Amino acid sequence: MNGLSNYLWGSIISAALMLSMIVIWFSTVIPGMDRWNRRFFRSYFIVFALCCLSSLTETALYHYHAPGIAIYTEMIAGSLFLMLPLPMLTVYLLHYCGESILHSRLLKAVIVLMVIYCLMLASTLIIDGLWYVTPDWQYYRGPLYPLLPLPLIGILIINFIGTLRRRRLLPHKVFLSFLIALVPVSIAMIILLFVDAFLLLDISYVLSGLSMYSFVLADQIEQDLNRQQKIASQKIEIANQRADIMVLQMRPHFIYNTMMSIYYLCKQDPDLAQQVTLDFTTYLRKNFTAIANAEMIPFSSELEHTHAYLAVEQALYKDTLLIDYDTPHTFFRIPPLTLQPIVENAVKHGRDPYTGPLRISILTEKTDSGSKIVVTDNGRGFDPDETKEPGIALANIRQRLEMMCGGSLVITPGDGGGTKIIVTIPD
Repeated sequence: MNGLSNYLWGSIISAALMLSMIVIWFSTVIPGMDRWNRRFFRSYFIVFALCCLSSLTETALYHYHAPGIAIYTEMIAGSLFLMLPLPMLTVYLLHYCGESILHSRLLKAVIVLMVIYCLMLASTLIIDGLWYVTPDWQYYRGPLYPLLPLPLIGILIINFIGTLRRRRLLPHKVFLSFLIALVPVSIAMIILLFVDAFLLLDISYVLSGLSMYSFVLADQIEQDLNRQQKIASQKIEIANQRADIMVLQMRPHFIYNTMMSIYYLCKQDPDLAQQVTLDFTTYLRKNFTAIANAEMIPFSSELEHTHAYLAVEQALYKDTLLIDYDTPHTFFRIPPLTLQPIVENAVKHGRDPYTGPLRISILTEKTDSGSKIVVTDNGRGFDPDETKEPGIALANIRQRLEMMCGGSLVITPGDGGGTKIIVTIPD
């Protein structure tokens, strides 16, 4: 080979060797891969790396004029390493399709061809019909050399036919991966029957290795994505179940007090009794609608739910509960049971009969990145140094915001005392 060919050949072998080492490391450390696949791909690319090292060693032996027996030994070892990846593909194909490896006729046929190939390699030690090396360290093909690649071509053909026959058992990605691993090597082997196309054979093995590497990487990424999606779905399901429980376990004393207030108002103020009944009915309807709704809802619907709840609370506590609405921006969507539980939490934890009326402010605004809801109260507030925030339901709301829309919930002390809760909803 001339200088350019040597440089190109060396670059290809070096790239193939580096690829092999990367995949060996990758298949060793990557989490989530089952033990069989991990061992197979590690073994496959170890053999692939040995093929590359064998080619580099053979070149070094020629360059430094090593004894003929050393060159012969290296050529036989390199030829064996060249054979090993092919039956390994057969084993992986059978394993992936769930077939018995020990009793497979496909693998038995491959083993027979492997034995024939090994016998032909052994014969080169006593006859010069396949190849020989001259005293001046020149390699020559013998007249029978075209017979040597035939068993390997037979293994490739068997693997190719076996892959085609099992294409319905293989995902499209895996099927293409096997074809890319087999076809280039098969073409290079056929060309090798007629000319010394070792450079082309090395390139084809690089393509085969890249195909298997891409399969490992794509399969692992797909497994990780499926695992992450499953975990996310489970978290959303758990969060929704918690929300359902929260709705179903509405404060009994709130329902009791509301019904008793309606009872007394029927005589004292029938019109107000009707209004409280209507607001309480709206509140109940919105609660039970939220149970069946796992999707984002218009903010206007959640605001109506909150209006109904606060109207009932104001009827119960009259002048001790004051509400300020500043909600010009309503054209966005939020998870159900977001604003109403926040406001209910403020009423529950913020009311203090010794400090005067509880004032709650609800504000919405459009931001550059989405929408913002701010709920503030002048209640008792909480100690920011404490690890436990007020209201167990708020943790559930924050979790559903993060998972359903990428939103957030932040709790801080109010500017003039009390509590401020800021909810952000990205566009």
